[in-house]
Amino acid sequence: MQVQVEGMSCGHCVKAVTRAITERDAAAKVNVDLSAGRVDVESRLSPTEVSAAITDAGYTVKGTPA
Repeated sequence: MQVQVEGMSCGHCVKAVTRAITERDAAAKVNVDLSAGRVDVESRLSPTEVSAAITDAGYTVKGTPA
């Protein structure tokens, strides 16, 4: 799924978002594209759970994950 995320600007942001998702699903594959403000996720988590993980890490999810 693809998630649009606001507030990411550096390597720390990449690590924080990746960690937030992989703490909930250790087998998740996460690819963060800072320039596009996009996170691509392959996970057993639902879109709602992925959004919650990113939000809990301090970032804003735009729209519904696709």
